[in-house]
Amino acid sequence: MNIFDKLKSNEISTSFEVFPPKNDAPFEPVKNAVKELSALKPSFISVTYGAGGGTSKNTPAIVSYIQDELNLPSVAHLTCASSTKDEIDRILQDLKSRNIKNILALRGDRIEGAQDDGNHYRYASEMISRIAETGGFSIGAACYPECHTEAKNSIDDLRHLKTKVDCGAQYLVTQMFFDNAALYSFLYRALKIGIDVPVIAGVMPVINQKQILRSCALSGATLPSKFQRMIDRFSGDPESLKQAGIAYATEQIIDLISNGVSNIHIYTMNKPEVAGKIMDNLSSIL
Repeated sequence: MNIFDKLKSNEISTSFEVFPPKNDAPFEPVKNAVKELSALKPSFISVTYGAGGGTSKNTPAIVSYIQDELNLPSVAHLTCASSTKDEIDRILQDLKSRNIKNILALRGDRIEGAQDDGNHYRYASEMISRIAETGGFSIGAACYPECHTEAKNSIDDLRHLKTKVDCGAQYLVTQMFFDNAALYSFLYRALKIGIDVPVIAGVMPVINQKQILRSCALSGATLPSKFQRMIDRFSGDPESLKQAGIAYATEQIIDLISNGVSNIHIYTMNKPEVAGKIMDNLSSIL
């Protein structure tokens, strides 16, 4: 199923993100996780490409399992920083051969010390153009409510985002954020410059302190005082922090839905029990 068609309705939708096993790790734990997640009836499940493309070979296999065995729409992440243009073309043909129709197109982390040799796409927008030219895919792209860490400023960041949309991105998925006001401001500013595609709000349930510190360092997400107090209070008690993190994510999603944000994407970290508790908390809302 084409994800973009699903997003065009005004119905509330929830989706999940999972990551594939490392190349030398067994598939079963991930397959079990997505099977449990599928029972929660999400709109779709997306599968990451892996940092530096390290698990990229496993992404199509997991996506195929989700859509063919679990009969659930799935999205394959595809990053261009770690793959040559020829490799991207081969991956696109592989996805087509598996009848995978949905791609989240990302630049990915730049490889340290790598030189621009002309064989790699420099930006996600360039790869998006290629995917659109290839045809047959619903294309999503990433956006950053609090500005990409490498952007000069928020205006420059929005201009780059508009380029992604102009090149063929049909919908956007946000990086994690913990202050909903940042998303509302972003949505207003994006619409003002003509970005009118569906935006899916990415929510990260925090279940341990190490996770949130690393994630914020990579994404540039800021921590509101309310969230910081939660971390400070429960950091020494893993179970309490997990419960508090689930409650915070639930409250965040309720506020988003109350303010007209109808598409929610939960970064599950392959923890179906966490996603399950959030969905239970929202059972009468969704």
